[in-house]
Amino acid sequence: MHFKDDFLWGSASAAYQIEGGASQDGKGPSIWDSYSEIPGNTFKNSTGEVAIDFYNKFEEDIELMKEMGLNAYRFSVSWPRIMPDGQTINEKGIEFYHKVIDKLIECGVEPILTIYHWDLPQALQDKYAGWESREIINDFTQFCALLYKEYGKKIKYWVSLNEQNIFIGLGYIKKLHPPKVSNYQRFLNANHIASLANASAIKLFREMQIPGQIGPSFAYSPTYAKSEKPEDVIAMENAQEIDNFLWMDVYAKGEYPQIALKLLEKLGLSIDFQEGDKALLQAGICDFMGVNYYQSSTYCDPNHKQETLQAGNAAQVSVVSDVQTIPTDSLYARADNDYLTMTDWNWAIDPNGLRVSLRRIASRYGLPILISENGLGAFDTLTEDGKVHDDYRINFLKEHIIAIDQAIDDGCEVIGYCTWSFQDLFSWLNGYAKRYGFVYVDRDEENEKELRRYKKDSFYWYQKVIQSNGTEL
Repeated sequence: MHFKDDFLWGSASAAYQIEGGASQDGKGPSIWDSYSEIPGNTFKNSTGEVAIDFYNKFEEDIELMKEMGLNAYRFSVSWPRIMPDGQTINEKGIEFYHKVIDKLIECGVEPILTIYHWDLPQALQDKYAGWESREIINDFTQFCALLYKEYGKKIKYWVSLNEQNIFIGLGYIKKLHPPKVSNYQRFLNANHIASLANASAIKLFREMQIPGQIGPSFAYSPTYAKSEKPEDVIAMENAQEIDNFLWMDVYAKGEYPQIALKLLEKLGLSIDFQEGDKALLQAGICDFMGVNYYQSSTYCDPNHKQETLQAGNAAQVSVVSDVQTIPTDSLYARADNDYLTMTDWNWAIDPNGLRVSLRRIASRYGLPILISENGLGAFDTLTEDGKVHDDYRINFLKEHIIAIDQAIDDGCEVIGYCTWSFQDLFSWLNGYAKRYGFVYVDRDEENEKELRRYKKDSFYWYQKVIQSNGTEL
């Protein structure tokens, strides 16, 4: 195997999905607190109000990380816990994350801090429509300045924005996340502002001379063509430009891809460039590319989509039935991949897709890569004797680790591998039914129970992977 001695074997989480303590110690409401309160917005109306109560159980949970031998943990800070209204400082919120970080370091776990993982303060959504206003650039930058000042000497790796393509895409096109909008031009506008905020955060990181590295986490699905037909290949190329390069080029090059901009122009769409935008994007180039990888995506010529368009998750059809036609539907269409099996949630299982992703990023950008998420959501069963036999998860992770090793051998520089997730947690679209963790948390949508933790078979398997630095799979 080709993993360096300092390779980060980690796992990951997000504040809203694990913390709970929704109004504890002065925390303000986030857009997800508000969104989850509306019946029908989340699976069985589940919320993160209690989640898995990491806010009160973090010491116990970090001790489990120590037992596993985890040497990195990627977590996010809650903006409304630190600044309840998005602007005013809450000292108890700052103190909480100092305790979490100190406990991680005490237990030999490298803390990787994600600045923004979707829980925007509701006050800023109410004040100026959140990511649709340029006012957020300054507020987000001030939030970052506070984090750098407080935690800058303790954190070596920072993730600026988590999955900008997802929280903007599902919020402004698919109507599955707040603010539940379906308007492609508004999507482009909000996305551009988020890109400027991300660049501003990275620019400030350099200006404050924070000792460490910073980069965003991008939800990357490498594109495949459904067939060797030239029309399908062009559809795949179009999807790659608009679904991937539209973000990654901005992060790594400080500019939008030329072809993607031209494709959007032909659709009557544009990026709202204002004075200083291009200079700011150039000043915010990342140190590494964070990659959240779950599946690849296959595309076909949209003129043949009735024959090959992917059916999608039937459980979500009614939720998105009122979404407007997306302009890019004329450029590419999603298709099934006949060579891949699917997860319980109809996601394609494709370990080689991770190798493809790493190679494409290395070739196009020449950057180190942090795999900031990768995992399998499944229906896990707790046995009467407190066991969870999740061989399917072990097999999934094993094949993806082999793909990482192959990519490293191909010449890719990979900093580390963070699974999603260390523990079961609240899933944005699937509540507590969809489980990802090495640690089973005994709760469901209707009942928090005692929130007891149980180590799954995969817990002990990953423990051996870490101990052997990836040689024992």
